[in-house]
Order: sequence, then structure tokens, then C-alpha cells
Amino acid sequence: MLEMIINPKRAERRPWEMFFIGLVYASLSVLLVKWVFSADVVLSQYSGIFMILFTVIFSMPFFYYLIKLEEKKDIQYSGSMRLLKEHSKAIMALLWLFLGFIVAFSFWYCVMPDSGINFKAQIETFCYINQPSGFDDCIKEYTQNAGLGITGKSLVGGVMSPGDRFVAIFLNNVYVMIFTIIFSLIFGAGAIFILAWNASVIAAAIGIFAKNRLLDLPLGLMRYLIHGLPEITAYFVGALAGGILSIAVIKHDTQNKKFWQIVKDSINMVLVGLAILIIAALIEVFITPMFF
Repeated sequence: MLEMIINPKRAERRPWEMFFIGLVYASLSVLLVKWVFSADVVLSQYSGIFMILFTVIFSMPFFYYLIKLEEKKDIQYSGSMRLLKEHSKAIMALLWLFLGFIVAFSFWYCVMPDSGINFKAQIETFCYINQPSGFDDCIKEYTQNAGLGITGKSLVGGVMSPGDRFVAIFLNNVYVMIFTIIFSLIFGAGAIFILAWNASVIAAAIGIFAKNRLLDLPLGLMRYLIHGLPEITAYFVGALAGGILSIAVIKHDTQNKKFWQIVKDSINMVLVGLAILIIAALIEVFITPMFF
């Protein structure tokens, strides 16, 4: 019931409503994990993974039917620009959903006294990216006292030139996008797992940056979403491209003209995603450091 609170057609007409859906799905996932697994000595260590699992379960039906709706558009409409305009409605709905995930996860990270345990997997990912040389110390610091602020250097920071940082960031984002496309192509709506996981990792980073203070959450959101929103937009474009192609393979003969029209549209979407990743990397290297 809860997983079908809103249907894709309504979401495309009023995409901002997906922000509140994201808030509800992510918050319910956190609370369910807290109530169900917190008393278990073993399972409580994997709370960060279970939160994503429940979020994916809630979101999967919506994401699946959204992909089916977009695949139908590839058959109904012609022209790359018209199709991109139609797909942009779905992208906006997914972006609002993702933003809802981030805000909800960030909020619970700050207000839960044991966030260092509940977000342990996310903190480990954060430490691997930001403090690889002091990984163990970073884990100990943030899992025992989550909220001491960011003190380490970025994996792509330090002595690297802006050009090298741009290349490193862009290649890493391309890798994530490829992984998202493959996941979506193989599992259809399976890419929602990668996207929900990224939302939780960003939320943990925001919580650490805000030092667990709710009043500092807006600043933390700005810090990571300036370049994070373009990145996740590209990932959603890739996820839709892979999902549309996945459904087309199931529904249409590969010799069918409509199938190759869908393939062409999927390739165009991937190219648009790559262009957005270039913009996101430029923002992260040259614009974000100007403010933070």
C-alpha cells in the first residue's frame, strides 16, 4: 500500500510531491530498522544496509512503472528533442524523490543518538573517500562520536592540480553511471538501490559536516548538493536509459523498428548524462571550493 502512494503520471505532473514521498519512505525505513533490528546484537551492525533495503522496497514499484511509462513514450513520440523533453519530467520526479531521501536521512543522522552505529556502512564509505590514509581512525572517530566535523583531506584533493582533480572526479562519476546503467539494464528498476545508497552516503557526509546540529543542516545540504544534484541527475538519466532498454528487450523483437528507435533514444540519454557529469565535475572543482 505505502509503496504505491503516488503513481508515475501524477508524479510527472506534480514532481515536487515526490520530495514528501521521499521523506516518508526514508523516514519509515530508518524507524523500521531502529525498532526491528536495534535490539539484535548482530543485525544492528548492518542497520545502514537495512535502511537502504527498506527504502528500495518502498520505491521499487514506483520506479518500475515510471520506466514502463517512459518506454511507452519512446514508441509514441519521435524526435530526440521531444523525447528528451518528455523524459525530463520523469527526471524531475526522481530528483525530488532523491532530495527527499537526502533530507530525511540527514535529519535522522543528526537527531539519533546512535547515528554512528545506524549509519556505520555510510560512514565507512565516507572515510574511504575522504580519509583513506587514516581509515581506521576515521571509522573510530565517527562511529563512536558521530558529529565532530570533517577534518580529513579528500581522496582527490591535496597536491593534485585542478585539472587532475577534474579528471579523477569525472572518471569516478562515469564509473558510477556505468554501474547504474548496467544495474538498470539487468534488473530494470534495480538502479534505485545504487541511487538510494548514494543518497544515504551523502546524508551521512552532510550530518558529519553539520556536526549533528540541525541548524547547520541547510549549510551541509548546500555544501554537497551544489555539485551533487547535477551528478545524481546524470545517474537518473543513465538509470532511465538502461531501464527503458531493459523493458524494450523484453517487450519487442530486436528486429523491430521500434526497438532500434528505443536503443537510439537510450544512447542519446547516456550522452546527455555524460555531458551533465562534465558540468558537475567542473562545479565540484572550481565552484564549490569558492564557498566551502
